[in-house]
Amino acid sequence: MESIGEMMEANRSNWDARVPVHLRGYGLDHLRAGGQRLAAFEYAAIDVDGRDVLHLQSHIGTDTICLARHGARAVGLDLSGASIAAARGLAAECGVDIEYVHSDVYAAVKALGGRRFDVVYTGKGALCWLPDLHRWARVVAELLRPGGVLYAIDFHPLMQAAADEQPATGLLLDGNYLNTGAERYDSPDTYAGVGVLAESTVTYEWAHGLDEVLDAVLSAGLRLTGFVEHDVCCWRRFPSMTDLGDGWFGWPEGVPRLPLMFSVRAEKA
Repeated sequence: MESIGEMMEANRSNWDARVPVHLRGYGLDHLRAGGQRLAAFEYAAIDVDGRDVLHLQSHIGTDTICLARHGARAVGLDLSGASIAAARGLAAECGVDIEYVHSDVYAAVKALGGRRFDVVYTGKGALCWLPDLHRWARVVAELLRPGGVLYAIDFHPLMQAAADEQPATGLLLDGNYLNTGAERYDSPDTYAGVGVLAESTVTYEWAHGLDEVLDAVLSAGLRLTGFVEHDVCCWRRFPSMTDLGDGWFGWPEGVPRLPLMFSVRAEKA
């Protein structure tokens, strides 16, 4: 059985390999032209204008660019060196000033030299790559200034546990809602872009129920100020979903409205 370190290294190699694929399929022309990737309800939850904002697990920096365009003094952090290099190039193309730091989340305090931030943001599809959410939340708490805000938005664990092929009615589950340890995948496919991976196809993910997310945040001493389950998603998880425009999708009329994403807002006392 691989160690956590070996699993994280496999994930780092996989994200390095994803970069050229994602550079062809992330809708970057839309972003370069000033397009938005974050939802209005995200900006309503966090005030980033004129604030020091840290984006954890920033990948190629598309969401970091949006934060910077809204006035944030933005810093992006990611474990993939290839992602960091691509993010710097993309920020230059978009004409925004963003600092990028190469580090995994758990080493972020040291990598950032003890700096503190007004907002720590973590976006969609990030938490499943972290084996220990309690450790993550303690790092976030250390990165925040007093009065600083954590805003985490991610895919709902119910949607994550759903099967890719769904019946005509009802919802079929074939994955874990709760954390049962590392889940190993070996696939050349990636969620975006044109093409497949030629190497580093093995990844490890961890399921996290909402109870685990909230307990991690509260156990780190952060004060919960908001929790929302959203019925919209930036990912067309199922073919029947309705295109809401600007990269967002929702349930079609006449079907049960189950949560697709969730968001957590918490403050450091």
